[in-house]
Amino acid sequence: MFLDKLKNELNHNQPLFIGEATAMRSAVLIPLIQVNEEWHVLFEVRSMTMRSQPGDISFPGGRIDPTDASPMDAAIRETHEELGIPMEAIQVQGQMSAFIPTSSFIIYPFVATIDQYPTDSFNKQEVEEIFTIPVNWLLDHEPYVHKVPVQPMPLTDFPYDKIANGNQYQWKSRVIEEWFYDYEQYTIWGLTARILKHFIETIK
Repeated sequence: MFLDKLKNELNHNQPLFIGEATAMRSAVLIPLIQVNEEWHVLFEVRSMTMRSQPGDISFPGGRIDPTDASPMDAAIRETHEELGIPMEAIQVQGQMSAFIPTSSFIIYPFVATIDQYPTDSFNKQEVEEIFTIPVNWLLDHEPYVHKVPVQPMPLTDFPYDKIANGNQYQWKSRVIEEWFYDYEQYTIWGLTARILKHFIETIK
C-alpha cells in the first residue's frame, strides 16, 4: 500500500526543483520583431525612477501573479503592460529552459514574435527607452565574461554547535559568471545576458 502510493506520487508531475513552489517566480519574454525585413531582439531600458535595477537593460517580464494562469500568461501580460503591445500581437513560439539563479528565485523565459514595433506606446513609468539588436549581430559576436567569487557568511546566530567541526567548518565558495554584450552605447549583462546567451546558443 505504502509503496503503491509512493510510486504513484513519484510518477506524477514533479516540481522543476525542490523549493519551486515557494520560490519567487518570474517570467520574461524574448521579443522578436522584423526591422527592414531582418529579425531583431527587442530590449527595454528600465526607468531611472524604478526602485529595482534602474537603468538596467532587460526583457519585458516580471513576477508571476496568482491570477496568471501560467508563466506564459504572465510573460504576455507583463509585455503588454510594459510595452503597450496588444496581447493578440504577441505570438509565443516556445519556451526555453528555466533559469534558476538561486534556489529561491526562478525565471521562465519565452520566445515570441511581435507583429508591431512599439515605438512610443511603452509605459514611461517603467521603461526609459527601447531598442533592438539584429539577431545576426548576436550570432556573430561572442559575449565576454567576468567572474565574481561568492563566499558564504553565516549570521552570528548560526548553530555551529549542531554541526561537525563547529565554527571550523569549511564553507565552500563559488564563482558566479557574469556575461556581457556591448552593442553600440548599450551594455547587456546580468540575468538578461545569461538568458540571451542561452537563446543565441539555442538558435545556433
